[in-house]
Amino acid sequence: MGDLFIWLVSFFILIALLVIVVYQLMCLADLEFDYINPYDSASRINKVVMPEFITEGVLCVFFLITGHWLMSLFCVPYLYYNVRLYTQRQHLVDVTEIFNQLHWEKKQRLFKLAYLIFLLFLSIFWMIWCALEDHDEY
Repeated sequence: MGDLFIWLVSFFILIALLVIVVYQLMCLADLEFDYINPYDSASRINKVVMPEFITEGVLCVFFLITGHWLMSLFCVPYLYYNVRLYTQRQHLVDVTEIFNQLHWEKKQRLFKLAYLIFLLFLSIFWMIWCALEDHDEY
């Protein structure tokens, strides 16, 4: 039962990460279609960048603490990419360059979205596996 709870927590953390990345993509799409000005779009995206990075770090540490080594290893590339962006000071969207980097920013977030969906499917698989395993014990 404890393993099922762990997978449930990781599921909700991954859903939170997906919401953050989709929100960033929506802000970039609004900017692309000229529904929002560059300053508002950049400030909205920049507000959620650090919570995204912190949440991903918490998820990776959570998998480490709970002993799910494979899932922790799957989280490491995403975490490494975020840490590298942060240390190179490229994690925030620049207001003056946002139109020039719009395609790159959207592609970056789409890759993040695909990777998070992959992690979500793995988490759902292991959650179902643990639920069926717990059901067989009773």
